[in-house]
Amino acid sequence: MRFNFFTDKPLERYRKSDPLIMVSMLLLWGLGILALYFCSRNYGLKLRDDSLYFVKRQLLCSVIGFTAFFVFVSLSMDTIRRILPFIVFGSLFLCVLTFIPYVGEARNGARRWIRIPFIGTFQPSETVKFALVLYLANFFEKISGLKKKDKNVFPAVVFLVAFSGVVILQQDFSTSLFLLILGIAMFVVAGERVRWVIPLGILMVPLSITTVFLKPYRMSRLIGFFDKSGAYDQTYNYQLTAARKAIEDGGFWGQGFGSGLSKIGSIPEVQTDYIFAGWVEAFGFFGVVIYFLLLGFFAWRVLRCALTTADRFASFGVFGFLMSIVGQSLMNVGVVIGVLPTTGVPLPFFSSGGSSIIVTMAMCGFVVGASRLDSVGNVLPSVGPDSSDSGLGGKK
Repeated sequence: MRFNFFTDKPLERYRKSDPLIMVSMLLLWGLGILALYFCSRNYGLKLRDDSLYFVKRQLLCSVIGFTAFFVFVSLSMDTIRRILPFIVFGSLFLCVLTFIPYVGEARNGARRWIRIPFIGTFQPSETVKFALVLYLANFFEKISGLKKKDKNVFPAVVFLVAFSGVVILQQDFSTSLFLLILGIAMFVVAGERVRWVIPLGILMVPLSITTVFLKPYRMSRLIGFFDKSGAYDQTYNYQLTAARKAIEDGGFWGQGFGSGLSKIGSIPEVQTDYIFAGWVEAFGFFGVVIYFLLLGFFAWRVLRCALTTADRFASFGVFGFLMSIVGQSLMNVGVVIGVLPTTGVPLPFFSSGGSSIIVTMAMCGFVVGASRLDSVGNVLPSVGPDSSDSGLGGKK
């Protein structure tokens, strides 16, 4: 362990994690709870006769998420590498459980969830994002010292395709596609040859088309997305149409989050994938600016963390988690405003769903843990007057 929560030594003898990452993370989480509060009240009353039903669930899952956060903050990079096989195979095992009767839960023909007694359901595909980034980060770190002629990225390609395939079998096309994009982005960031991923990228096109045609509802959504005549506004585009009305109603300053939020109630399950529309109706364009400033600040601090450590595993992992959190955020907003087709990708920190908040917090824990590493991959020693080491890297 490289992080002590309870110690009798002076706090200044330890390198503090980047506080700005934690502050921005907590602000995003807090705004997400606020958005969920005013977006889910009506649906909570209708579903469970409790206006705070979804807020309570999110807070409960947030406790688990913060626990995961502190776990990964406290673990050293070497420890995370050692437990990586358990993370990878555990994630795969959870995905397989979705296909087992009475364990997995099917909704609208998709098997994406497993039942957890007394808690609810869990979506294992969220853990795949976490496992994929760590696996690729570890893989690229291992081959970074090899000559180009000795490098073989085929195992990483197989892993990427295998996990994307498991997720698509759960009828979760959007997450599967996001995993492929995330994996290809990590190949590029790692500076590896893209000759393996170019055919994969080309293969994604016919596979995506085939997957869309195999499910009529996907085809209908795609047709509705490209049709601008308004013929599908009350059918396939109903959510998008309602979201746009809510956004327009927000104006510049928003309607506040009182009873005046009339458009939110017309968006089916607004607390999940379309919660950003509720946020905009409440706080308007001003709220959009605040959200993107905060998300941009979070992205900048995480990017800085990735660039200031020479520990390649930590650096690649931080890059991957940055792309995962920010990428999902941009995709979700793109769907809500109608720039992208409906994908089902949640808005990190905001969308109701325990799986998403738990995994997002675990990602942030890894990032904050990595922020304690200096430019040579070591935990920084004390920089105060009691320090016996010299230099940021400490004694070598």
